[in-house]
Amino acid sequence: MKQAIQTHAAPAAVGPYSQAIELDGWIFCSGQIGLDAATGKLVEGGIEAETRRVMENLREVLDAAGARLADVVKATIFLTDLKDFETVNRIYSEHFEQPYPARSTVQVSALPRGARVEIEVIARRSSAVP
Repeated sequence: MKQAIQTHAAPAAVGPYSQAIELDGWIFCSGQIGLDAATGKLVEGGIEAETRRVMENLREVLDAAGARLADVVKATIFLTDLKDFETVNRIYSEHFEQPYPARSTVQVSALPRGARVEIEVIARRSSAVP
């Protein structure tokens, strides 16, 4: 049975979707952009500030599901400009240790709210692994 994950510590969904869905210990997190949960506005400070906020938002959603960033097995990064890849990669790498999650990074023409980066992850709760 799938269960919606919801936390006020991360931005509310900006459309008809859940922050995450948990199914049999697997957590499928919707993409997070650099929105401040308290204001609902995109953080200022460019790609670095947005990426840091994205990672914090993902951490909060995973926490609400009883998981951690260390439980992430797959990530997808969406960038509006691949020139930001190195900055995003540097900040992303601060949050993960080996073995790193599998990952894809793609450039897109636009993201919601004018964001420059969006990241979605799939995690498996450690306690759910036999």
